[in-house]
Amino acid sequence: MVLKNMNDLKHLVDGEARKKLVLAAAEDQHSLGAVIKAWKENIIEPILVGDAEGIHNICAANNYDITGLRIINVTDPEKAVETAVRMVSSKQADVLMKGKIGTATVLKSILNKEWGLRTGKLLSHFALFEADTYHKVIAVTDVAMNIAPTLHDKIAIVNNSVACLNRLGYKMPKVAVLGAVEMVNENMQATLDAALLSKMNQRDQIKNCIIDGPLAFDNAVSLESAQLKGIKSEVAGDTDILLMPDIEVGNVLYKSLVFFAKAKVASIILGAMVPIVLTSRSDSEEAKFDSILLAAAASR
Repeated sequence: MVLKNMNDLKHLVDGEARKKLVLAAAEDQHSLGAVIKAWKENIIEPILVGDAEGIHNICAANNYDITGLRIINVTDPEKAVETAVRMVSSKQADVLMKGKIGTATVLKSILNKEWGLRTGKLLSHFALFEADTYHKVIAVTDVAMNIAPTLHDKIAIVNNSVACLNRLGYKMPKVAVLGAVEMVNENMQATLDAALLSKMNQRDQIKNCIIDGPLAFDNAVSLESAQLKGIKSEVAGDTDILLMPDIEVGNVLYKSLVFFAKAKVASIILGAMVPIVLTSRSDSEEAKFDSILLAAAASR
């Protein structure tokens, strides 16, 4: 199975039991709008944790009907996050979502040794894009968590991403390890890491996927470009996952796709006990809704 667009995520969760999603520091308009839409479409069963008065005021101002929704009044944002994380940790919820609170505060709770959501895996950011210029959705990782990933980190990021796509129905997702060039250059660490990852995949040290690299962005997403450069690859032009060399490249590509290419995006954090919807404050309500969809599908 291959996802062609974001609507395919909806098909994955149709008919499934609704996931319980807890929104921490819920007094955020776009987050509330996305959560309520997902609730109305029978994708999730929300629990809102935050300033109850603020939540009701936002809902009244935007004509959101939250009749019947569970609201836990916690006016302190840090305490709201702690409450939400504890609920997930004790299996009272299946998905965690960040509301009106800084990412650092959420991560602090997630990584709490006593009641957090650690699994021993590296946490990594995973984003799915639907762009008119590509024939299917494409994943980009990591653009928000790991600043300068080592080879060891990249192995973990690939494993997180591949496992996610496996849960979405992909049998052997194709991973392009990006560099500035498609040839191994001893002075460019990204190309050395890419060559090692490719060889590890060939030796079955990294499973359930096909990895090729180094690949430059053009030949990773364009078969014509790869052919013009004489690149023979199962991945080139048909990539499912783009592995970033570092957070700088990833963040610029993410925002270029959103703001220049007008691509649709869904993003979550992987590696914790459950998928975490940890979107940017600048993300639209649509992006947050699609991220909820992705989290629900990934937690099946």
